[in-house]
Amino acid sequence: MSIRITNGGLLTTVQDKGRYGYQEFGVPVSGAMDPHSMAIANILVDNDENEAVLEVTLLGPRMEFTQDNIIAVTGGDLAPTLDGAPLPMYTAVLVRAGQTLAFTAPRTGCRAFIAFAGGLALTPAMGSCSTYLKAKIGGLEGRKLDKGDEIAFRAPVVALPNMEKRTLPAVDFRATEHELRVVMGPQNDYFTDAGIATFLSETYSVTNQFDRMGCRLDGTVIEHVKDGNIISDGISFGAIQIPSEGKPIIMLADRQTVGGYTKIATVISADFSEIAQAKAGDKIHFQKVSIQEAQDLYRAKKRWLRALRATLDAVPSGPRFDDYYWGY
Repeated sequence: MSIRITNGGLLTTVQDKGRYGYQEFGVPVSGAMDPHSMAIANILVDNDENEAVLEVTLLGPRMEFTQDNIIAVTGGDLAPTLDGAPLPMYTAVLVRAGQTLAFTAPRTGCRAFIAFAGGLALTPAMGSCSTYLKAKIGGLEGRKLDKGDEIAFRAPVVALPNMEKRTLPAVDFRATEHELRVVMGPQNDYFTDAGIATFLSETYSVTNQFDRMGCRLDGTVIEHVKDGNIISDGISFGAIQIPSEGKPIIMLADRQTVGGYTKIATVISADFSEIAQAKAGDKIHFQKVSIQEAQDLYRAKKRWLRALRATLDAVPSGPRFDDYYWGY
């Protein structure tokens, strides 16, 4: 085997881009909560950006390597260590057999992503290795990782082109206030003008009811024209449901496929990292943007990822790719 779990941490699961094409059959998409951080980790170790990684929540796992490979840890800084010494975030690192990767305590954000060069040797379920815990689908037996679990590497490597360039400044997730950009609808007409104004002007707090399925917020009640019930329809990542009680619920990676509550708006994909790395007690503000703006921001992130890969693949080695991170 290639990694052996000696402590599974709070919640460590296998995730990739998600399980698309099966929502009509009631199968949730799942996938990484912070797709951008997952993509960066994979690119740093020269994987496809949607390769399966380990998603770590708050209290990280402890694992022993039984085979050499190159790894990268991105996302929230949960204080990773290698044999007790700090492991640099957002950096491709060669790890040798016999070494131990562990996490001490969260410093910024709440979710980290571990990519392994060459990927993990796992069998996809419906085209994805993402773990959906409630139905026990994907990943390792459809469950979180635990002590004694072992996963093999599919095609490990000990050297990559431009290894010295495979590092980025760590993203700062220390903020406790987050501005989430949203596209209004599809049921914004179920809300009064006052309700819409409340949604876009008030500050909401992240509650303890926050998991891979959704994030419940607390704050000023958002007024409906009548109530928050609709005929059930499809739910996308970032959809903001407002039940009759008037408090927002942001739907996330393990969201149900359909729901019967009004959706006032949807968080744009460019801001998924913001909500995925938020913690209980953090403050949320919503800002309305157009569909065109949302698409432009999405394309900007994709261009940045392509530029990162091109820079790392370039020969000969040049300067580090660290001047463009905040350019989208």
